Amino acid sequence: MAPDFSALEGSGLAEAVGALLTVVLICAVGSLVVAGVMWAWGHMDGNWQLARRGKLGTLVCLGAACLAGAGVALFDWLVVLGGNL
Repeated sequence: MAPDFSALEGSGLAEAVGALLTVVLICAVGSLVVAGVMWAWGHMDGNWQLARRGKLGTLVCLGAACLAGAGVALFDWLVVLGGNL
């Protein structure tokens, strides 16, 4: 799925949204790695609090990545909706 940016030619909005979504996905993946390491370390060390926080962090990072991926479809829908007004 790729957004249709033909309605936004000449404006920098398409590039700005694309760059923002890229940054969000990179941060989500980096945070996912850190949370996964925390989860594994807490589990292996017997520290249930660290394991629980790592598990929660993993779920939050997966949710953020899914929302950022859905942001492309939402942005495309809003562009089409704005073109029809």
